[in-house]
Amino acid sequence: MRFNKAIDSISVLSFDLDDTLYNNHPVIKAAVQAQLDYLNQITQWSQQGPNYWSHCRNQTVKQTPSLVNDVTRWRKVALQYGMSELPLTEEQAHHYASCAYQAFSDARSNITVQQSVLDLLGALRTKFRLIAITNGNVEIDKFNLRNEFELVLKAGPDGAAKPHSELFDKAAVVLNVKKSEILHIGDSLDSDVQGANLAGCYSLWLNNQQFKYKYLGLPHIEIHNINDLYQLVNTSPSK
Repeated sequence: MRFNKAIDSISVLSFDLDDTLYNNHPVIKAAVQAQLDYLNQITQWSQQGPNYWSHCRNQTVKQTPSLVNDVTRWRKVALQYGMSELPLTEEQAHHYASCAYQAFSDARSNITVQQSVLDLLGALRTKFRLIAITNGNVEIDKFNLRNEFELVLKAGPDGAAKPHSELFDKAAVVLNVKKSEILHIGDSLDSDVQGANLAGCYSLWLNNQQFKYKYLGLPHIEIHNINDLYQLVNTSPSK
């Protein structure tokens, strides 16, 4: 665990979910494939070619740029748009769009978090309040992270996506704490570290992804393995 900046007393640990507490790459790949498999059964859709889904996403976000802050709504709107462009009845279009999203959603939350991670959260909970702040569309109630967090905030329904400060602002209000009491933990420099820094929270970067980020700011703390967080139980100041 490397400390890049001094931190004061913290009482809340905020976790990103995807690629922080579990490997999301195979999950999202399977979810996208599940949606594609369903859509390819629809003759009118498959006739549009392999780039039709990308076209639908691009067109809808051009029409409504705010969709980038709510990936769930963006996917639903793009599916509905795509169906509406096909020779389908309104009822068919709505039905197919709904079923395609459900195929994606069921696979998207087909996750089992390792017991070692659950044990880690249990240890941290003895000293800190635990919350989750995510830009993703995973449904935490569908897998074994349910009931692990006092509060779960998602981009879209709860505010603009990280690195915007809205989700951090809301967390502080709901928990009745200062933002300087929150340490946000995530794998992305661009969304997690930048978002926490801009919001006035502390940031901890889980540096375990082979990815080039644009954000050049420093996290307050850097680790390479999620289990390094055990050090917070014994060494980090808290209220």
